Amino acid sequence: MTDQSSDAPMHLPVRDQASTDPDTGAPIVLLHGFGGDKQTWINIQTGLASAKRSLAFDLPGHGDALGWPRIGNAGVSAKAVARSLEALGLTRVHLVGHSMGGAIAALIALRDPELVASMTLLAPGGFGPEINHRLLRRYAAATDPDTMETLLEQFFGWEFKLPKFLARTAAESRARPGAAATLETIAGEIIDGSVQKTLPRGELAALPMPIKVVWGTQDRVLPTRQAHKLPGTVATHIFERVGHMVHLEIPQETIRLILQNAATD
Repeated sequence: MTDQSSDAPMHLPVRDQASTDPDTGAPIVLLHGFGGDKQTWINIQTGLASAKRSLAFDLPGHGDALGWPRIGNAGVSAKAVARSLEALGLTRVHLVGHSMGGAIAALIALRDPELVASMTLLAPGGFGPEINHRLLRRYAAATDPDTMETLLEQFFGWEFKLPKFLARTAAESRARPGAAATLETIAGEIIDGSVQKTLPRGELAALPMPIKVVWGTQDRVLPTRQAHKLPGTVATHIFERVGHMVHLEIPQETIRLILQNAATD
């Protein structure tokens, strides 16, 4: 891996959703999970548009950032996001991160707490060692729609009806040259054998911004118990009959919690 060269893009690919309200304060920055891309946030961005500007990034090695000069663990992505925010002239943002994106958001806040007005973490990575490493490795390597559908079903709650287009779109994206190998490399860095690397939860609780953690009881990727017994300064929201894809399964509740947390500027 090499650092970004001088002719590299100034910032990560972004979907910038303007707000219909001209005075919205700090924007909301959305960070997707492992194997996702900025398109996963379209419904959330649409729901936020009446109150807040939002920006959804493609993280290194994902979506339109597949060929990003450096890929790797959450720390690598956190640096890329921080540089991108600087390049866009953003000095104060509300961070929302799902799964791996949650770990990335937490790292950004730990390194530069003045940048972060609030943090909403959806089934975040790094809150405990347990992780469904077999599922993530198989998901990284999958390229055909049938296999993708079988794997994607395990990311959602048991009663959720998976739209057919999700598996088809994911398989098409994974079929791009180098896409599967890139995800397998990233998986190898975020998973340490059969466990994941963890965040300093005590240091997170000491951060000055409001923090919400949102989880589903049917999460088969990261166990819900990682949300239990968090320090009292962290607001925890647990939803029954919801899996790992909180923002896709309960979008309205997710939007409500994001806006509630972002009403701080």
